[in-house]
This record gives sequence, C-alpha cells and structure tokens, in this order.
Amino acid sequence: MQTIFDLLAENQLLLLFTVIGLGFLVGNIKLFGFSFGVAAVLFVGIGLGALDGRLSLPDHIYIIGLVLFVYAIGLQSGPGFFASFQRRGLRANLVAVLALVAGAIVAVVLSKVLHISGASIAGLFCGALTNTPALAATVETTRQIAQTAAAGTAEAQASNAVIAYGLAYPFGVLGVILWLYLFTKFSRTDLAQEEARRMQETSADLILSRTFRVINPAVFGKTVGEILSLLPQPKFVLSRIKHDDRIDIVAPDTILAENDQIVAVGDRTGLETARILLGQESPEHIAEQPGNFTYRRIFVSNKSVVGKTIRELQLPKSLQATVTRLRRGEVDFVPSPDTVLETGDRIRVVTRRENLERVTEAFGDSMKAISETDFLSLSLGIVLGVFAGMIPLPLPSGMSFKLGFAGGPLIAGLILGRLQRTGQIHWGLPYSANLVLRQLGLVFFLAGIGTKAGQGFGSTLEAGGLKLLLAGAGITTFVTLSTLTIGYKYLKLPMAAIMGMMSGMQTQPACLAYVNQQTASELPNVWYATVYPAATVTKILLAQLLVSALMQV
Repeated sequence: MQTIFDLLAENQLLLLFTVIGLGFLVGNIKLFGFSFGVAAVLFVGIGLGALDGRLSLPDHIYIIGLVLFVYAIGLQSGPGFFASFQRRGLRANLVAVLALVAGAIVAVVLSKVLHISGASIAGLFCGALTNTPALAATVETTRQIAQTAAAGTAEAQASNAVIAYGLAYPFGVLGVILWLYLFTKFSRTDLAQEEARRMQETSADLILSRTFRVINPAVFGKTVGEILSLLPQPKFVLSRIKHDDRIDIVAPDTILAENDQIVAVGDRTGLETARILLGQESPEHIAEQPGNFTYRRIFVSNKSVVGKTIRELQLPKSLQATVTRLRRGEVDFVPSPDTVLETGDRIRVVTRRENLERVTEAFGDSMKAISETDFLSLSLGIVLGVFAGMIPLPLPSGMSFKLGFAGGPLIAGLILGRLQRTGQIHWGLPYSANLVLRQLGLVFFLAGIGTKAGQGFGSTLEAGGLKLLLAGAGITTFVTLSTLTIGYKYLKLPMAAIMGMMSGMQTQPACLAYVNQQTASELPNVWYATVYPAATVTKILLAQLLVSALMQV
C-alpha cells in the first residue's frame, strides 16, 4: 500500500485520474436506489488526502476545472435563467429565492449559536443544498479573504469548507427524499390520482396538427405575418395551406382568403387559439393527402443561422420552408418567431420536395459540426468572466468581495448564453460539447479540492463532526419543509410540481429521479427546469456572502 502511495505522490497526473476513476467507480454503487454519482470524486479525494498528506493536487487543477465548470453551466442556463422570471415561473422562482435566503439566515443563526466558523457554515450551506458550484464559490472567496493572513490559514479555511460540505451532502440528498416521502404521506396525496385529474382538467402538452377552414372575415385578405403579429404567444405555427386545388407552404406573406384550408401545429391550447382566429376545424386533413411537399428533421449546425431567431433567418423565398417543431436536449416544443436557434437543435421543417436538400444545407444538418467547439468564443468568454471576477464589489459592512473564478465566469456565461450571438461571434456551445466540458471541469475541481481538504479531515471531524452534521441536517430540513408547505398551501401547485420544484431548488438530479419514480407526470421535470437556473445562481451568491460576512481571519 505504501508503494502505491509513494507512486501517486510522485506523479500528480496519475493521482488526478486515479481519484477521478475511483470516484466514478464508487459513485455508481447504489444503496437502496441511491448513489453519489460524480460527487463521489470529492469523497475519494478527501479519503486519499486523509490517508496520506502527500496526496495533494496543485491549485491550478481545481482552478481550471472550476472555471470550465461554472462557465459551461452559465452558457447552458443563460436562456432559461432569464426566461424563468417571466409569467408562471416568476412566483415559483421568487419562492425558491426567498426560501434559500431564509436558509442562509438559518445558517447564520447556527453559526452564532454553535460557534461554527464562517468558512465551515458556508460549506455546510452548500452541502445541505447539494450545490457544487456554490462550494466552488465558497472556496474561492475563502482564499481571497484569507490570502493576507498567516501562511497556511487560507488553505486550512478552504479545507474546512470542503469538509463541512462533505459532511452535510449525504443528508442533503437523502434528507430531501425522506421529507418528500413523509410530506406526501401526511398530506395524503395520491400522485397517480392527481395526475389522472390533471390530465382530465387540462390538455396534455402534446404537439398536434389540425386543419382549419378560414371563415373568419377579420382575416380575409391579410397576410399570415400580420395576423400572427397580433398574438404575443400564439403557441402554434401554420405550415401548409390549400387554396382552391393548390397546396403551398405557409410563409409570412401568405394571404388568407375565404374557405382556404390551413394546417396548424401546436399544443391543444395553441390549436384552440388557431380555431378561434381562423374559423372551424376541417374534416379534410391536408397532411394526409399526397402532395408536392414533405418534412424532415434537421440538425442546426450552420453558424450563419445559429444565434438568430426564426424571424431573422431570411431564407430565400424560393425555399418555402416552415419550422413546425423544435427538439432541444430532451424536450420537444413548438417554436415561435422569436425562438433563438442553438447549435444542436433538431428542427422539423416542412418544405417542397424539390427544395428539401437546399433547406437541409441552409441549416447544416452536420453531426460533426454540432460536436465541434469554437475555442475562440470559449476562450474570449472565459477571459471576460475572469476579468468580471476581479472587480471588487462593496458590502454594507464596508468590506468588499470579488466574484472570483467562480462567480465571474458564471455571470459572464449567463449573459453570453442569453445573448447567444454578438456580431459574428456565436457564444453558445453544442449541447454535447457543453456537457462534456462541464463534466470535465467538475471532476477536475472535485479531485483537486478533495485531496487538499483530506489533509485536515480527521482533525475537523474530531473537533465538531457531529455538530456539523446536525447543523447541515437542520438547514436541509428547514428549506425543504418551508418550500413544500408554501408550494402546497399557498401556491396551490400539484404535489408532483412541488416535488419537482424542490428538486430544482436542491439542484439535485437524485431527488428528481426519486420523484419521477413516484409519478408518470412530466410536471416534476418542467418545474425542476423552471427554478434550477435561478436556484444555482442564488446559492452561489449566498455562499459568497456568508463567507464574506462571517469569516474572520
């Protein structure tokens, strides 16, 4: 065993990938349906560091991983983060943010009552809410504040935060699942019956197509573009039109006439809007007739269209193409004229048969292109994020803090992810490339910070391990129960939606997986995605504020 430790201590590259490999091996072990997943890399790093003090990775490993991880998260979450504050998601995100702020206040109280250091309580806050980006921000802020102190103080404080995170993390997952189970039982909610009632009361979010006959005099002689501009969110698109005996693809300048038959694609709510706007549903479905048109699923890979809205595409009129559906990641939806195309989107396009290849070429449809990464925009975005992290921000106490390597790239990623495009620069990454970059950065960060934290693990555990465990469980319990109560009693959300929202606040896929096992509804996934971006950013900022306000060097 000592020979192995000697070998790992002498070869840091070997140590890095040993920690990552063992972490993934341990993370795949399931006990009662629960596994640590990628977070096990942190625990393996702590374990090896605790066994031998020489097994420690250099700082640049964790910093590189941190920057890549949070910037990739920002790019992916940017559109959803800003969109989540609109309409339905506004109240849910407000509740999520307030619950997290209340959890931070509870952490401050526990810090004072139990005499827990600022760095440790911030680590507990991150572990109790299972948020690794927030831990990254905590470590970075701790190092900034303690860098002027005696040698070794910054390292010790950062290690305390990581160890506290590791102690609180297990209950941050298992505790939430436990409270979700108990809350469902005490509220006597049958998730299967709840979903059945919801399906009866509201239409399922299936994408359908219907043919309508134009009999509304208000739209006679007007173009499709003029009509749709009156609707802020039509939730449907018009794809084909039959005028007399001629079938054409609908374009913005298509003029509607009495008794035209037109195909609308959308969910049930959108199709009802189309019926009211156009006239009546026709028993003759154009889509079932043979004609000189067809459709194809096409990958968006052409950089000239990426980052543009469907309204801005400016495809040649001769192509006569209409985008009727869009699949992004694992979700299908009906795009609006203001939907921004991203690399890797898979769109369903209706066009004339003779134009199909030209339309395909216009959008790209290249698997190779959607897997490539634009390292110019990636590097420039990270540079902007690092500069943003260097700007000192004042606090009410007279102190100041910097967003650092965690907050700066995250904020830059959120903004650039929302912008998508600036002139000829496309900021986004293909979904697969973003996922790989995020995972690579995360395991580098966890391995690097875990091995360093392991050196002080034993002493910290002896000094107050049980106290830290109980404090972390208290934070988890408070945030979980307050969110479930508010969502159930005041927001009047279905239980499946509340459980998904809580999983999103916890930013914990394991909790979401448990919820999805309990119900066939898509509500948990929808509400998880609704609050996830805002919850991630809020926890990162709160963790930094906790360290800045409570840490004394």
